Amino acid sequence: MSFSTDDFAKALDQHDYNFQRGQVVRGKVFSHEADGAYVDIGGKAAAFLPLSEVSLKQIADLAAVLPLQEERDFLIVREQDAEGQITLSLRLLEIKRIWEELTQCQTDGETIPVKITGVNRGGVTVDVQGLRGFIPRSHLDERENLDLLIGKTLTVSFLEVDPDRRKLVLSQRLATRVSRLKRLEIGQLIDGTIVAIEPFGIFIDFNGTRGLLHIKQISKKYIDSLETLFEIGQSIKAVIIDLDEVKGRVAFSTKVLEKYPGEILEKMSEVMENAAERVEQLGEKLTQTE
Repeated sequence: MSFSTDDFAKALDQHDYNFQRGQVVRGKVFSHEADGAYVDIGGKAAAFLPLSEVSLKQIADLAAVLPLQEERDFLIVREQDAEGQITLSLRLLEIKRIWEELTQCQTDGETIPVKITGVNRGGVTVDVQGLRGFIPRSHLDERENLDLLIGKTLTVSFLEVDPDRRKLVLSQRLATRVSRLKRLEIGQLIDGTIVAIEPFGIFIDFNGTRGLLHIKQISKKYIDSLETLFEIGQSIKAVIIDLDEVKGRVAFSTKVLEKYPGEILEKMSEVMENAAERVEQLGEKLTQTE
C-alpha cells in the first residue's frame, strides 16, 4: 500500500503530542532568523525560540550560541497557537538553573563575588549571574558613601534565597566573617577580649571575630555567677572547640586548660599565663573535645 501526503497529515493529527506550558522538551535548532530560531521538538509544527528568550545576556551572534542541529533542552512558555506552533525559552531554563545553584551555595555556606549595580535607601543592588540581588546597608563593611561602591565587586554570603518570590538577599559582613573562620582551626588558642556577659556564657572578640565561651565550657566545676568572675573589657585566652562556617559561629573552652576541676576559678591568672604550654601538652586531645 502507498502512503500519501494526506495519509501522513492524518497520522499527525491523530497523534497526541501533549505539549504543555512549563514542560522541558528536547529539540534541535534547524533555522536561524532575525528575530529568533526555529526548533524541531518532534511536533506537528516547528517550535519558535524568540531572540529575547535565548539567554539572560545580550546575543551578538545567534549561530555561535545556538549551532544548527545541536540537541538541547528547551522550556515551553506558550502552548500551541492556531497554527500549532509552540514558543520556547532558554532564558527561563537558565534562570531556573542559577536559582538552584544559589540555593545549594546557601546550603553549603559558600561565598560568591557580585558586582554592585545600584544604590537605594536601604542598601545596594547587585548582579548575580544575571539575577538581581540586594545587600542591606547593615550588611556592608562600608556603610557610608554607597555611591562609591557602584561598579565594584564584593564577596558575599547568602542571607535569603527564595526562587518563588525572586528574592535574593546577601551579606558582605557575613562573608568577611566566614573568610576569617576558614583561617581558624579547632584546638587553636586565641587571645581575645570579653565583649558581653550573659547568663549562659561570655562572648569573646578576637581580631574582629566574635565567639561564645559557654558557661559549661569555662570550668569542670559548677559556676554560680559569671559576673563575679569576669568583666567586659577583660583579656582572656581560650581554645577553639567548634567552628560552624555556615552559621558563622565559633565556640570556645577554657575548662580544657584546667589540670583539676575548678582550677580556673581559683588560679585564673596562672592558667591564662601558662595557656600556650597547656595547649601544647594536650596536643591532639583538643580536637576530640566535646
